[in-house]
Amino acid sequence: MAWWRQRTERGVAPWVRTRLRTAPGAAVAFGVLVLVTAFLAAALPRALDAYETKGLRQEIAGAPPAATSVELSAPQPGLEIAQSTREKAVRPPALAAVRRAALARLPAPLRADTTESAYGVRTSKSLVGLNHRLPVIDAPPRFTLVAQSGLAAHATVRGGRLPIAAGEVTADTRKVEAAVTEATARTLRLRVGSVIDVDGFGGAPLVVRITGIVEPRHPRGGYWSAEPVLRTPGVAADAPVPPQFHWDAGLLLAPGAAPVLLGSQGQPELYWRFAPATDRLTAQDVPGLVSRIASLEGGPELLRMREVAGGTAAVATDLETIVGSYTTTRAAITPVVAVGAFGIGAVAAVVLVMAGGLVAVRRAAELALLRARGGSLRGIAGRLLAETAVVAVPAAAAGLLLAVLTVDEARLLPAVLGASAVALLACAVLPVRAVVAHRRPRAHAERDDLAHARPGRRRTVAELTVLVLAVGSVVALRRRGASSAGDLLVSAAPVLVGLIAALVLVRLYPLPLRWAARPAARGRGVVGFLSLARAGRSSTVGVALPLLALLLALTTAAFGGSVLAGVSDARDRAALLATGADARIAGPGEVTPLPAGVAGAVRKVAGVRAVTAVRIERTAELTSGGAGAKEGLTLIGVEPASYARLARQTGLGAFPAEVLKPKGAQGAGTGRVLNAVASPGLAERLGRAPRRITSLAGDITVRIAAVRSRTPAAPGADFLLVDAAGLTHSDPTTLLATGAALDAPALRAGVRGAGKGLTVTSRDEERAALSDAPLQAGAERIYTTAALAGAGYAVLALLLSLLQSAPERAALLARLRTMGLTSRQGRRLLSLDALPQALLAASGGMLAGWATVRLLAPGIDLERLALATAAGRVPVIGASLRTDVWSLLLPAAGTVLLAWAVAVAQAWWAGRRTSITELRTGGMR
Repeated sequence: MAWWRQRTERGVAPWVRTRLRTAPGAAVAFGVLVLVTAFLAAALPRALDAYETKGLRQEIAGAPPAATSVELSAPQPGLEIAQSTREKAVRPPALAAVRRAALARLPAPLRADTTESAYGVRTSKSLVGLNHRLPVIDAPPRFTLVAQSGLAAHATVRGGRLPIAAGEVTADTRKVEAAVTEATARTLRLRVGSVIDVDGFGGAPLVVRITGIVEPRHPRGGYWSAEPVLRTPGVAADAPVPPQFHWDAGLLLAPGAAPVLLGSQGQPELYWRFAPATDRLTAQDVPGLVSRIASLEGGPELLRMREVAGGTAAVATDLETIVGSYTTTRAAITPVVAVGAFGIGAVAAVVLVMAGGLVAVRRAAELALLRARGGSLRGIAGRLLAETAVVAVPAAAAGLLLAVLTVDEARLLPAVLGASAVALLACAVLPVRAVVAHRRPRAHAERDDLAHARPGRRRTVAELTVLVLAVGSVVALRRRGASSAGDLLVSAAPVLVGLIAALVLVRLYPLPLRWAARPAARGRGVVGFLSLARAGRSSTVGVALPLLALLLALTTAAFGGSVLAGVSDARDRAALLATGADARIAGPGEVTPLPAGVAGAVRKVAGVRAVTAVRIERTAELTSGGAGAKEGLTLIGVEPASYARLARQTGLGAFPAEVLKPKGAQGAGTGRVLNAVASPGLAERLGRAPRRITSLAGDITVRIAAVRSRTPAAPGADFLLVDAAGLTHSDPTTLLATGAALDAPALRAGVRGAGKGLTVTSRDEERAALSDAPLQAGAERIYTTAALAGAGYAVLALLLSLLQSAPERAALLARLRTMGLTSRQGRRLLSLDALPQALLAASGGMLAGWATVRLLAPGIDLERLALATAAGRVPVIGASLRTDVWSLLLPAAGTVLLAWAVAVAQAWWAGRRTSITELRTGGMR
């Protein structure tokens, strides 16, 4: 009868039901293990998809709308066309028809957010306002005239009313109505009823009457920010030298007034602007999105757009640049994440294999009896597969369901494949192990302990192969770096290092036991000798698989912890370089001197320990030798004692305060040659001879006394540090505050009354800003999961190993108790029995984790992972792996303590039971 058929003869119990009833605890534990592993295998690819998709959407949403909008534009209708036809082509119905057709032709995955999209007619060249009462900088203000759709839906009227097109507006009309935003009205001193004469309309100017003042409802949205001049006036310059600066503002005409722009010299053009919709965009759409954008700008999709917008229409967008920046960051982060993900997968697979292997060892006598009584390999394997599948398949399905419910906005197929792989491995381990171990019926079991086992040729060849792979993986990673997520050899480097460590420990395991057993055998007590003898008699499978699982888990935890530590250190350093202290208080541009009471107000804020005042002159100049040429530099005037203390506390270019004081001088004074601390580049330019420096703080002569690569006041610039007492104007422009518990809001509140325009930059806020990007945050969560999963699987591997041998230890303790062993000696025996393997695994795991970090650190660049959001804000400082002591010690110490606790608990429980119970006839011991 086939094994998969559930029909049985009357009186014969079904195999699967019998096995599950015999060991329900083991079945539940195995199901929980499969469920957790399937959840991780399904959640990991979904988490990768989710944070990559979120990163793409945030990258597009956070970019300026002028860069992300897709704009279809066409020049004004040709002059060879009849005037009425030209005017009809720019009226709202014609433009709306083109918009509907263009929306239908947008290629997927590019979709438009219609709420922030707009269309209309505008002057591509701004026109001069002729009114004398308009504010003038160097030249009269200029205006961009726009007849844009949807103004009523995107603005709130704060004064007057929205403009309308009275009657039929044509190209010859010279009076129209317009609205302006509150910012434009405030800057150009406009109000409801103001009249602006706009030049560039042939003989007579266009008279524009302001009928309404509006407030944008979503000023940062695509409707207003795709062309910012409509929302906020700006300062522009003409080409002549010296440039002539003028105000540039927008006038919002009624859509029906668009024909009037055909009579202007402002090069009117028709446009249809589409803001991208990101709510359905995923990371998998990136290749298609880039391809479609390229086709829109100069390919088949552009030809389709020209079918509706005219043969001279063009499409322009910088969206591909935004997506390209995202792709670059993702390409740099993904290989680093792949290393951690590979480690999690390897540890989970090894623990599953170990669980099946330990079950096969525990049931070796049962399976050998079945073979001896005529059981076929196929029948035995089928029954084992059935009893395993009935637990593993539902558990894997539950893990998959839990992952789908936990992580949304991700593909289902990778999760299904991951959970299916876990189920397949969990179902196959026990049958395969049983078939391999019982290929031939055996009359008695051979010794399979470590003391008797001798590595064969096949094992030696396999271990040498793994060693070669590990060396090649480490060398490749150190030379090329983690540059490709598809390079499995590089991604497997930490796993291979841990695997080599496990193989070495398995070979060396009997040696320390033999060395320790000799003095124990000569002692008077029996506990030490018995525990060491039992450790040496452990089966090869019972030691090798748990050791392999423990070492891989501890190595993965250590590697994940080192990645997180390296990222944290890099962000701490970047935040410090951005502020120079715990907080930085300065006026606009750090140019104007601070009000007199600011320093006192800062010192009164709770949490402030010290305040250092500095004067920063970024426009200082060094007189060069050639024809009076000037070279720019940053001059910093400081009080030597307090600033030297700050530099020492922050670790940014520490120096003795005496360096800035001239030898033999009673004080710095003005007119003397001042000692200076300079950056390396500037020190090379200045040399050792006295040099003349000109600045707004006064002209000084300096001599380089020390060279430092960084300084708190200007961490990322070439700087020259001098004693502020030697400057003619030494009023501070910046305050650097330190304190263990600085509260940025309280600091801002404290300086608010001391002066206007002061900015407060907090080190903690800068540090928090570096963790906001979804790509970086998602990758950090992966490595946090790797570290926690590694520690968890290490605990699980240890528990499985101890539980597998628990019945044998209980029976041994019962036999020894019948021979006079006391309860105290029993507890010591079980404790010492469990410790050798745990101590070896813990010490080997710490060593393997430390070696992995040291070996792989040169090839793992964490800068993109740690500082992607700080590009251009702080100097490039690099970020690499750093050994994290806690991620090495805590899992290892937890492993040892757990092994001891389980052994003590078992000894206590065994002491409560009688020896007859443990030694009953027929017990599976």
